[in-house]
This record gives sequence, structure tokens and C-alpha cells, in this order.
Amino acid sequence: MTARGDSQSHLEYAQHMFQWQLQPATAAVAPTLDHFFDPQRHAGDFLHIFDRRGKRVTRSDLDYDDWHDWRAELVSRLNATIAFFYGNFIRGVRRAVIDGVEPVARPSDSIQLELFDYLYHQILRKDSQWVARDLFRERFQQFAAAVAQSQYDYEQIGCLLLYTSAETMLEELIRRPLDEGDVLANANTIIHLGKINSGGKIRRALHIAKHRGSPASDEITPYEITDHGLRLV
Repeated sequence: MTARGDSQSHLEYAQHMFQWQLQPATAAVAPTLDHFFDPQRHAGDFLHIFDRRGKRVTRSDLDYDDWHDWRAELVSRLNATIAFFYGNFIRGVRRAVIDGVEPVARPSDSIQLELFDYLYHQILRKDSQWVARDLFRERFQQFAAAVAQSQYDYEQIGCLLLYTSAETMLEELIRRPLDEGDVLANANTIIHLGKINSGGKIRRALHIAKHRGSPASDEITPYEITDHGLRLV
């Protein structure tokens, strides 16, 4: 799932590198529920919740009316978002990638992080039958038997959030303090990817800032991005 249309290049890169033929889902129209559990129904591989390009969605960049328009549009598309995730999870998907989140001065200013918070707590980390109730609402009893047969364990679902920060240098990322409402505070694992000055050259490097419950190296590890993906050097 991508939060903005300008993440299209990431999808194109994945298709080129892995020869994936990714099919889009749409949030612009309400999902059709009548044949939701049909084995031939395809839930889609990725979803752009907002199909706007080049427009920031932070409180400081929008006036009062635009901010409330964004919130109203968000509410109108939540049902399609629930259908996208639930439709994939009942078909065996257990990994979700959230991309396209822009940097903000304060997390509370970002409607994208607000959306992620909803996705995480109300879809990804919620019992499957309650997610189904949110989706089918007044028609839940009509689909109750199919819902019972399609249960999944939400604790098996993993989520990766790709978050673009204002900081570009790795040292700045490591020093970055957590702000009120920062989604990183509750993350199990945090991997910083930034730039370092090494031997008079700017190189890419990563650092594992947090890996809850498991040991992790404190080293700063340079890496390269090749046609085969990320390679540690």
C-alpha cells in the first residue's frame, strides 16, 4: 500500500528487479462486497489511497479548508482500504509495506501518519472477525459464515513502514529525538538509512537503531544499491 501516487517509481523498480506483475487496487470507488470471498476475485497488489501528485498533505502546508477536505476524503476511502488489506489477508498475505510518507516537523501535523496509525491499530493488529465487521457493517450477518471460514492470525502479519525523513546524513538520523506521537517509538525494529562522509566521499550507510528482543550490531554499515537490490559492502 502506498500513501501517495509519487511512489510509482518504487513499484516500477520492484517490477523490473523481480519481474513482478503487480496489479493495482483502487480507493476511488467503493469495494464490491457481493463476491468478496470468491476465490477468483483479485484483491490487488498495491493501493494508492490518494492519487494526487506533487501535493503535500501536512497541516502546515494546507489551509483550514484544504486540511478538512483531506480528512473528509480520508474517511470516504477507509472502506476501500479495509477491503484491500482484509481481502489480501484472507488469501494468505502476511506482509504489508507502507510507502510514500513525507517528512514533517511534528508527527501530529501529518495526515499520512494519522492514516498509518489507523491502519496499524484498526486493521493490521486487530482480530480478523472485527476487521470484517468494520468492512461489511450492516451486511455482516450475510457474510458471517464466510468470515468464520476465512479467519487469520493477525499476530503473524508483519508491517514495514518506509518513512522519508528531513535528515539525510546518517549521523543526524541517529541523533534525531523522538517527538510526541512519533510512530517510531513503538516500532520493534528501526533501521536508519542515510549518507556518511567516508574518505572524502559521500557514501550510503545504514545503522540498526533498535531491534527489540534480539541482538543487533552497533556498527555503521556501508551499502550500495545495484540492479540486484541492496548490497552491504
